[in-house]
Amino acid sequence: MNILILGAGQVGSSVATELAREDSNEITVIDVEQSILTDLQDHLDLRTICGNGSFPDVLQRAGGDDADMLIALTNSDEINMVACQVAHTLFRTPTRIARIRSQHYMKKPQLFGEDAVPVDVTISPENLVTEYIHHLIEHPSALQVLDFAGGKVQLVAVKAYHGGPLVGHELKTIRQHIPGVDTRVAAIFRQGESIVPSADQVIEVDDEVFFVAARKHIKAVIAEMRKLDKPIKRVMLAGGGNIGGQLAALLEKDFQVKIIETNPKRCNQLAGELDSTLVLLGDAANPDLLTEENIEAMDVFCALTNDDEANILSAMLAKRLGARKVMSLINRPAYVELVESGLIDIAISPHQVTIGAMLAHIRRGDVVAVHALRRGSAEAIEAIAHGDAKTSKVVGKHIEALPLPKGTTIGAIVRGNEVLIAHHDTVIESGDHVILFITNKRVIAQVEKLFSVAPTFF
Repeated sequence: MNILILGAGQVGSSVATELAREDSNEITVIDVEQSILTDLQDHLDLRTICGNGSFPDVLQRAGGDDADMLIALTNSDEINMVACQVAHTLFRTPTRIARIRSQHYMKKPQLFGEDAVPVDVTISPENLVTEYIHHLIEHPSALQVLDFAGGKVQLVAVKAYHGGPLVGHELKTIRQHIPGVDTRVAAIFRQGESIVPSADQVIEVDDEVFFVAARKHIKAVIAEMRKLDKPIKRVMLAGGGNIGGQLAALLEKDFQVKIIETNPKRCNQLAGELDSTLVLLGDAANPDLLTEENIEAMDVFCALTNDDEANILSAMLAKRLGARKVMSLINRPAYVELVESGLIDIAISPHQVTIGAMLAHIRRGDVVAVHALRRGSAEAIEAIAHGDAKTSKVVGKHIEALPLPKGTTIGAIVRGNEVLIAHHDTVIESGDHVILFITNKRVIAQVEKLFSVAPTFF
């Protein structure tokens, strides 16, 4: 696929890196800063063009005539929208994706479409990250919580703790532990290495276990891996920007929320928009302020400013002062793995959350959801099976008969409103939503082909 990426900032560079790993893609990155482009070209197999991505001549030089997709990821919503308009009007680019940050635009979906601003897909990193953190707070024992099939199925990652009922036992005993609950362990990571989740595999302490289950069974399965954390009651947010403000509005319905913001004007705005959230003016890295606000009684502390270093320091300080669980928003990929090995419980990478939303529109075959896992080293996808036994490689076949590439596991199938946990004798039908876990990203193209139908189907 010939893909043009506008903007080589942190999000654009991350997307370019992700897509350039796949041999089937030809990537061209456009940015106004030549130094950033030179650095990208030194590390990745892609083309770069220096210039304003919304200018027709720049898009022409970048190969706009032959582009299959435009992904506009600059820091300007307006440039992203104009670039999509130019690509549509002059080059008839089939698919146009734009990063839109301002809620003033996002609240008016009628702005976007063939008869308006021709953006096929709007991506709001702030909205995606807000929803992601909300899930983590709803399931405080989990490292990741991801929705599939409109939330009917969830993929959850947990770390196995000493004393968990299933720890030290084979996976095949899970049905004895929680009768009436069907689940599938999709992957196990032990000391950073992927382990095939066979029936005889024994769960060990500190294993990172990914499992799939119907939404209503998630808490029961988590309890098998580790002792469930106490319910969340009190949440403190550091940073009242777009993410902090949206998250507070979501959480204040069910939790006691405090938000700390350094900007007086923004504090007044938040105080007027939020109902029960306590808005505090101050520095979240000030130990005296945290102590005065009873940080030791907080169930969750989330650092959500635009400054990685400030987020790390305030989260570490909150943990040291007694907060039960701390999360930190971290943009630099190099920091994410580093901080999770220390005092910070969960490091949240906006880029990985955002990339998943984009990949759902880039993957071949009918892929409707993609989630990046383990800092991008693995993927979970939701693909729809189409066709019949003659035109499809999967429809009408038992799972055990499918030529799945090594490192690929089918975790669940959603058929209408019914959730089926995948077993070796499960037969895939046309229209099924199939949830797959892929630990080896090199085989993604093979999985896509598996779910593509023969041309005669159409």
